[in-house]
Amino acid sequence: MNETLLQRLEAILMVIDEPASAQDLAQTLEIDEATIDAALHTLAAEYRGLDGTRARGFELRFTGAGWRIYSSSAFDQDVSAFLLAGKTARLSQAALERLAVIAYRQPVTRAQIAAVRGVNVDGVVRTLVARDLITESGNDPISGAIAYKTTRYFMERMGIESLAELPLLAPALPPIEALPEIDELVNQRTARAYGASSAATETPNASQESHALGAMQEKEM
Repeated sequence: MNETLLQRLEAILMVIDEPASAQDLAQTLEIDEATIDAALHTLAAEYRGLDGTRARGFELRFTGAGWRIYSSSAFDQDVSAFLLAGKTARLSQAALERLAVIAYRQPVTRAQIAAVRGVNVDGVVRTLVARDLITESGNDPISGAIAYKTTRYFMERMGIESLAELPLLAPALPPIEALPEIDELVNQRTARAYGASSAATETPNASQESHALGAMQEKEM
């Protein structure tokens, strides 16, 4: 099996949010579907240690929706213990700021959150999902991307019964309709101030937004 092809597949499989079909992967890599399918089965066997090497702590599984890498079911208890332990640690300022955007403008996609903050949010979103503060909320009707909303656990941590009880700070955040313009502004500022202070990439209401979850910090999320 072509090692480069296996590496290319692994690179994609490590970053996808939902299962990918062999057909989609074949179109992306411009390789015939049969070859991709064979490569996927090779990787799946390799991760299970069926080729004589050490079995990994993760698996490549095929579901009805396609292929995706998951942690090995043999270590579910370890993974659960780690994630539950993570819930006791306080969120970083960056995570609180992203959570503020989601709480006040939900449902929102990763791209929409990133447009407000001007930075990549993938890692923070994964953290918030792992800590059960946000969850998937269907797909954006325009882009088709996964949208996110806050959870019941989030409201419990905030000590509120509904989102209507959140502090009235939503006006400090730009409306979703303005996000494309803000994204362009962020790109322009980043290009002009590359290597300079990160403050140059702040959106117009970033300072107000930074205070949006002061209550959450007090709750020690």
